[in-house]
Amino acid sequence: MGVDGASGDGGIRRRGCSCTKDDFLPEESFKSWGNYVQALKETPTRFMDRVFTRSRDSTELHEIKARSQHEMKKTLTWWDLIWFGIGAVIGAGIFVLTGLQAKEVSGPAVVLSYVVSGVSAMLSVFCYTEFAVEIPVAGGSFAYLRVELGDFMAFIAAGNILLEYVIGGAAVARAWTSYFATLCNHDPEDFRIIVHSMSPDYGHLDPIAVAVVCIICVLAVLSTKGSSRFNYIASVIHVIVILFIIIVGFTKADPKNYRDFAPHGVHGIFKSSAVLFFAYVGFDAVSTMAEETKNPARDIPIGLVGSMVITTTAYCLLAVALCLMQPYSQINKDAPFSVAFEAVGMSWAKYVVAAGALKGMTTVLLVGAVGQARYLTHIARTHMMPPWLAQVHPKTGTPINATIVMLAATAIIGFFTELGILADLLSISTLFIFMLVALALLVRRYYASGETTTTDRNKLIICLSLIIGSSIATAVYWAVSDDKDWIAYVITVPIWFLATVALAFFVPQARKPKLWGVPLVPWLPSASIAINIFLLGSIDGASFMRFGIWTGVLLLYYFFFGLHASYDTAKESEANKIGDGLKKVEEGVVSSEAKSGSQIELVK
Repeated sequence: MGVDGASGDGGIRRRGCSCTKDDFLPEESFKSWGNYVQALKETPTRFMDRVFTRSRDSTELHEIKARSQHEMKKTLTWWDLIWFGIGAVIGAGIFVLTGLQAKEVSGPAVVLSYVVSGVSAMLSVFCYTEFAVEIPVAGGSFAYLRVELGDFMAFIAAGNILLEYVIGGAAVARAWTSYFATLCNHDPEDFRIIVHSMSPDYGHLDPIAVAVVCIICVLAVLSTKGSSRFNYIASVIHVIVILFIIIVGFTKADPKNYRDFAPHGVHGIFKSSAVLFFAYVGFDAVSTMAEETKNPARDIPIGLVGSMVITTTAYCLLAVALCLMQPYSQINKDAPFSVAFEAVGMSWAKYVVAAGALKGMTTVLLVGAVGQARYLTHIARTHMMPPWLAQVHPKTGTPINATIVMLAATAIIGFFTELGILADLLSISTLFIFMLVALALLVRRYYASGETTTTDRNKLIICLSLIIGSSIATAVYWAVSDDKDWIAYVITVPIWFLATVALAFFVPQARKPKLWGVPLVPWLPSASIAINIFLLGSIDGASFMRFGIWTGVLLLYYFFFGLHASYDTAKESEANKIGDGLKKVEEGVVSSEAKSGSQIELVK
């Protein structure tokens, strides 16, 4: 199902299903080897053009969205989004990582770790919500960053978003096998194929994980509303199980288990917070469903904020119940809740816990599949990825190609790779993306091309540089110091505070939100930047090395393919625009018809 780009009259030329070169690389730079060599020679010029090019809301809402040929169906309400949010978030994180962190890192203070990571996630939710309301497209944070920070930063973030989804899905799929084994009274390795000639990190092959991902793929491509109904039913059952764990857990509580509350001090609490952020990954998938939401201005804020409040509350109560049931040193790191119930004489309850965990992880996989396909669809609409991936099926109204490709990658990685390796890399990508979205929101509020004066722009750059710089300094100092060192914080924290004060009082806001806005700007986005960077300082060095390697792979793809494809597409769109009042699409000035459509979209 290919797209050859916009035709001369602004329409899209449609073809039947095919898999030719033009479906993947239809741009002028790839028509011949000569064209490609010439494009490579122009890489510096093209790169500068893309770095300083920002999209606009109307471009993402109309010009880019039209490249999928067919509209996604608007079938979702705030009720659907709340349950999608719960289904996306409450899964492997709480059932797998809580025991490990409580036992080895933070002790009973793991509840505070969940509070810290929950606050960080909630701040990011606010930032996502304003963007999702005003730019209700499938691209999520990729579209938001493209509008405010430009093509290049959006692409780097996009690569990490896709990595986050693939790794997260693979980790959950492998955890699914572990809890299924518990339900069947077996060891997880009984269901895996062990290849002794391979590394232990990659030699425990997991066919059940692959089978689960394949079933999720079928559900995701058939119907978004159908996926919502399945998610709703599974999430209701999951919530009932969580309530069972909390209520029964508190009836078996022993306050003596809380005597040694924080055995590893403040460092242990924040180190666990960075890892437990894994448990909150997934809410951003809800923002990708904005294009399929009936009333984005009402439904998205209620859906995102509501689901995050419910999730954070549930996590904290579950963590407290676990650590009250048995001493933290005796918690089982692989199946903490199941073993805890056995310890208090309720062995039968482990089956309830395992069933609830399976329900939760199934919905996480489903919502992740829906979200990641929509990210990839919007990225492909810009031609940074092959446009074949942008196609929306006319009957199902879902991006089938993107869904299958993403879940195939998830299945392959889940088949080979151990859960520990997958979890290590996940949080760093997520925190990096959330930090960029908060930064993009500040740019959106305080900078408008053609309106913001040079003086105000320079003041904005200085304030943002101080906010980011002081946050990085705080995180680095935290990573290399111990609990007793505090001198550097006396310098870095006031710099962050004063930079935010300067932004609030000395830089005028260039744009007010049209429908729904983040409260307390610039304080909430600035705090989101600071806490996300701070949590990055608690992640181990090996994860940063893997993050750097993946970013290097992204850069290679971008400079050899993505840059030239998106550059050609932008220039072709320019060439197809006629009339005196039309400018570059990438600068966001569209025809009066598109503007009218944008106004209609915002009124809905």
